[in-house]
Amino acid sequence: MTTYNFCFLGFGNVGRALVRLLVAKSNELRDGYGIEWKITGVATRRLGWLSAENGVDAGQLLTGNLNNLSTHTGITDWLHSAQPAVVFETTSLNPETGQPAIDYLRASLQSGAHTITANKGPIVYAYDELNELAARAGKRFFFESTVMDSAPVFSLFREALPAARLRGFTAVMNSTTNVILEAMETGRSFEEGVKAAQELGVAETDPSHDVDGWDATMKLCAITKVILKSQLSPEQVRRQGIRHLTPPILQRARAEGRPYKLVSRLRIGEDKSIAASVMPEQISTSEPLGSIRGTSLGAHFELDMIPALTVISHRPNLQSTAYGLLADCINALR
Repeated sequence: MTTYNFCFLGFGNVGRALVRLLVAKSNELRDGYGIEWKITGVATRRLGWLSAENGVDAGQLLTGNLNNLSTHTGITDWLHSAQPAVVFETTSLNPETGQPAIDYLRASLQSGAHTITANKGPIVYAYDELNELAARAGKRFFFESTVMDSAPVFSLFREALPAARLRGFTAVMNSTTNVILEAMETGRSFEEGVKAAQELGVAETDPSHDVDGWDATMKLCAITKVILKSQLSPEQVRRQGIRHLTPPILQRARAEGRPYKLVSRLRIGEDKSIAASVMPEQISTSEPLGSIRGTSLGAHFELDMIPALTVISHRPNLQSTAYGLLADCINALR
């Protein structure tokens, strides 16, 4: 039985949910996959770079009782001390450059750790480099939780759809805007919708990345990069958020049976040109993504081998996102 050192770069809601999930799944990890684990490092902007050679108790980590951990000046010293087998990166998204997460992931892979991220920025801006670094080191660089939480998208194409060519897709990939729009359909204000999303734990204190379409745009670019192996920059995506929509507009659309969703679309031309957009659109309840409600997410793929394939994640939560990280970890280690 091997005991693996786990380290956390970023320790917000998703990181905490992952620790709770690791504890809950400890027996299954040990008995089913031969994985014992201990947490030897955690790093955040508030806490700094902390490590514990013999591991930190999960309960202490969740309660913030970290008085006996060693401190470090930066990621290089931290990785050297913590000796991670797996690094989980869940720092904040930078939609303009992907930094500093790219540098963190680069250092993690160079240290010889399997590296798992929930951050879309590095996939959009540095996927080729990071994937090559992982291959050279004989390690895995996985990122299932960057799109649709734990629903299989990247692993679906990597494992289950070899040689299938993607022709286009339509997706609803942002939970926060779903919740806000549905709250406004009942007559509540935009601000009340944001509060409802925050109370569910799906919206940040500043929800701008979600409501202005940046989150969905980055997911669109990530899928294009990994699955199509094409570069699509956020500036090439026609993007419009949901701020201009009002309760009366949304109520009328719902009454028509065609409620608004923030929809991501990608079309591939015969000349392999790519047209991409993230915009509010009315979706009929009879369409493949028409059943999306609440925090649910969905993607409708058009393939050369399969005319249509729809993946829906029904009401995912923080545990769902954490599970995507855990599944990547298991697949990396085995």
